[in-house]
Amino acid sequence: MRAVRPPRLRAGETVAVLSPSWGGPSLFPHVFDRGVSELERRFQIKVREFPSTRADPETLWRNPELRAADVNAAFADPEVRAIVSSIGGDDSCRILPHLDADTIRANPKVLLGFSDTTTLLTFVRSLGMVTFHGPSIMAGFSQASAVPPEFERHLREILFDAERSHEYVPFGQYSDGYPRWEDPETVGQVSRPHEDSGWHWVQGAGRARGELWGGCLEVLEFLKGTEYWPRPSFFRGKVLFLEGSEAAPTPVQVKWMLRNYGMQGVFEGIRGLLIGRARGYGEDEKRQLDDAVRSVVAEEFGKPDLPIVTNMDFGHTDPQFPLPLGVRCLIDFGDRRFRLTEAAVS
Repeated sequence: MRAVRPPRLRAGETVAVLSPSWGGPSLFPHVFDRGVSELERRFQIKVREFPSTRADPETLWRNPELRAADVNAAFADPEVRAIVSSIGGDDSCRILPHLDADTIRANPKVLLGFSDTTTLLTFVRSLGMVTFHGPSIMAGFSQASAVPPEFERHLREILFDAERSHEYVPFGQYSDGYPRWEDPETVGQVSRPHEDSGWHWVQGAGRARGELWGGCLEVLEFLKGTEYWPRPSFFRGKVLFLEGSEAAPTPVQVKWMLRNYGMQGVFEGIRGLLIGRARGYGEDEKRQLDDAVRSVVAEEFGKPDLPIVTNMDFGHTDPQFPLPLGVRCLIDFGDRRFRLTEAAVS
């Protein structure tokens, strides 16, 4: 069944900014305010905050119900046309039992975030709606003026344009993290940019088509074995995308996590595997990661022809691509291109 595409965004509309995980806005309001300002200025939209948005981390940790109530309220509000996470964290899985599936399902709208927001993105996707793995307010939008302009172009084409497919092109440079957020003088900045070596076409040939699904590697580990984890049959025809957090799991740790996917039979069903640029890795570690991924998929689970592309511009890297869960894509090994083959919004 084709995923429900949320209505495209338009200038002048209202966007809810929520904190479904960690209370970063209360600790670093200058970083949060800069992100809100960039979002409003660049896309001519209005931001609405909810009770959880600037709540302190202790309050949010003790009250997953509060965080979930704001998600439910934002979906129910007809004036809210999109929902964007303020920042990630590590316990948003605790809000899932408190979400109102019927309300969310009845009110399709853009949902955008990454890292720990993976739990919310995959849950809402399970209700039939396209969701968007991409920048948050504090990690992405706040630094929009410090990254190449293509960052904004990708967002505008994917979230505001219902008439086109979308071609992803490497940004050519990347940054690992930010200067200390404790220092207001560095607000909006990224760490020193590095020249990008490009995507790594690890294995595969020809063209592969499938439907995007995935998120933060470690956060998805929180969901395995729960009622919120997909059945093995779900992965048939998918292009799985995974990215590691700022905790920087080692190549060996990534290998262990991928081995679990293999034991579930995921590599038997998916059409391709995309890996985001590993945060904090040097070139040697990136090669080790490629070897680890190839070893698990090709050697341990016998899929030497499964298309694998790594070091891609999504996840805990700046700038990052927005990837829509539930939208079909094409991996073209001949031309070394990656694109969406349909619009992500209606």
